[in-house]
Amino acid sequence: MRRHRIPRPSPTFVASCGLLIVLSLVGVKPALSQTPAQIGNPTITLTGPWKFQIGDSPLDPVTHKPLWADPSFDDSRWENVDLTPNGSADPFTNDPRYVRGWTATGHLNDWGWAWYRIRVPVLALPGTPISFATFGWVDGADDGYQIFSDGNLMGSWGDFRNQNDPTVYFTQPATFSLFRATGTPQQVTLALRFWLSPVRLAYHPFVGGLHYAPLLGESSAVNAAADISLLQNLRLQAFPPFDVCLGLFMAIVIASLVFFDRSDRVYLWVAGALLLDVINEFVFFLANFTQLVSLRMFFVELEAFSAPLILGAWGMVWWLWFQRKPAWAPKALAIGTCIYMTVGLFGHDLLFEFVPHSVSAVVETLSLPCALFLIVMLLVIVWSGLRAHRREGWFVIPAVVFLIFGQLQAVLIKLHFHGWVIVHGVMLFYSNIANLLNIAAISVLLIRRLLQSLQRQRETAIDIKNAQEVQQVILPEARTVLPGLVIESEYRPAREVGGDFFQIIPNQADDSLLIVAGDVTGKGLKAGMLVALLVGALRSTADENNDPAYILETLNRRLAGRADAQATCLALRIAKDGRADLANAGHLAPYLNGVPLPMEGALPLGMIDALEPSTMQFHLEEDDRLVLVSDGTAEATNGKGELFGFDRLQNLISSSSNAVEVATAAQAFGQEDDISVILITRTPVLTPLLA
Repeated sequence: MRRHRIPRPSPTFVASCGLLIVLSLVGVKPALSQTPAQIGNPTITLTGPWKFQIGDSPLDPVTHKPLWADPSFDDSRWENVDLTPNGSADPFTNDPRYVRGWTATGHLNDWGWAWYRIRVPVLALPGTPISFATFGWVDGADDGYQIFSDGNLMGSWGDFRNQNDPTVYFTQPATFSLFRATGTPQQVTLALRFWLSPVRLAYHPFVGGLHYAPLLGESSAVNAAADISLLQNLRLQAFPPFDVCLGLFMAIVIASLVFFDRSDRVYLWVAGALLLDVINEFVFFLANFTQLVSLRMFFVELEAFSAPLILGAWGMVWWLWFQRKPAWAPKALAIGTCIYMTVGLFGHDLLFEFVPHSVSAVVETLSLPCALFLIVMLLVIVWSGLRAHRREGWFVIPAVVFLIFGQLQAVLIKLHFHGWVIVHGVMLFYSNIANLLNIAAISVLLIRRLLQSLQRQRETAIDIKNAQEVQQVILPEARTVLPGLVIESEYRPAREVGGDFFQIIPNQADDSLLIVAGDVTGKGLKAGMLVALLVGALRSTADENNDPAYILETLNRRLAGRADAQATCLALRIAKDGRADLANAGHLAPYLNGVPLPMEGALPLGMIDALEPSTMQFHLEEDDRLVLVSDGTAEATNGKGELFGFDRLQNLISSSSNAVEVATAAQAFGQEDDISVILITRTPVLTPLLA
């Protein structure tokens, strides 16, 4: 079976495209609406009269060919159809050559098979190739068809292997090679077998069969006419590729803004909503200019996916924009979107093999209410935002208006309203213009939002720097020498502001020394504020009573009742003679000469109101080394996920000569948390000689 020819860009065609673009830029409009017979080569415009019949042909029992395609078949009782332009224009392109289909000529709601027949006298030079061409854009012929010449199948538009449900596509200009002329007068019988999908009836009026008079003639002339028609269609549809590229670029740029503010998910939702529109436009382009997306696949994608998801996604965008208000909106959006998707799938006769038309028609009536529900949800979210953030709310109104306008046209198309303008031969639906304005408005809003976010980040960075400076001030010196004691400390915060703290407080009254070390939950600025709170409470308490257990109980009262405010802590008091009193609240036990002290466990500060820290007493002899570490040392993790662990920590403490070595080794292994190390060495107390 010979296949039809879809015009392909030849060098001449490419040059014509370039010339057409230049003419468009200077405002010259080529006469693309002329009839094919005006090309100049021998052609015939087949306006008719055609013979027309609803239904499908029986097959010849011998040849198994359709009887209605046979030249000898008597079609005198069939209807006459004239394809001469009668004043009706194409509802999309306003092409005056357009003729309404069979549903407007007495066959309302008749879908399925139908036939056209015509007998044409042909006279051409011997060997001249004769071709046949159909024209139009999107609905130039509804929907799929097969062409027969003198009873022989010459080609088709669509896949007719399944005779009960052929796969059909949006139509484009297509040419079919028929025969070579004999040089003598001959009469050719042409027959077109059409299949109109019930899906088409749900969206466009006046559908069914031929809308433009086909062309018959010398192949070169017919192909040239088809090229011109395709050029016109490409020009009309120049916007979708631009819209796809622009939307994809904007989605990528907007999604990348999340790297500047990872806490704000609105950027990802905006990018996702734009991507949904990009997918819809891309599928629309494929459906119009390829046979990769069938007519039914396009409307399934539009009704069951793109239209509901776009409205639902933009609803989430504005809900996040206005700080998640009202709280119930996401559930309502999700439910409305799912119902809309279900209605879109089971309405519009998209599943006509499984869902009866009567049921599908009832379901289809819910499509408009579902769309309006999601639009109302958008308005409710924006109204809530206006009440809570008046100035911010007014800024988003233009973007929301453009969005709703664009989506409303998609709804009105179902009511056969097609709003469009043609600018220099390029078709722009009102929804396309609204989407462009929406992208422009949302871009301005996002830039403004990003600048505000960056300003907040700068202010936060200043706060963190100030907190870091405060924390450095309250930390003791790295090396402190007292009579009988040498204290070394090393602090390595995991972030700018850490959650570890320690204080070294001498008591002038009895020459004892109080050392308090702790680790608050969390990191960053919040942890730093808790550290400042605890250090302030510790200083004021130590002036009254430096008993370790009393210190921890007092600090616990400061944290009790505060949400997410806990801390591990130990307090150690070393007397002048080396006697040590230790109280612990969930902190790691100190290491005495490389061995952890045997302490009972206890809850951290802030867990319960009545804290009972574990306590013990021991004695520091001369040259004894006592090491206090935070859990960040043992919890250091390398790239393989291995913990530094307590065994490595004990070996490290035993072999290291100072606090810096311990902290450096744990940090190099893989720091995950704040690391603090305090090394206390008992030294001989020098007694001055009497004179």
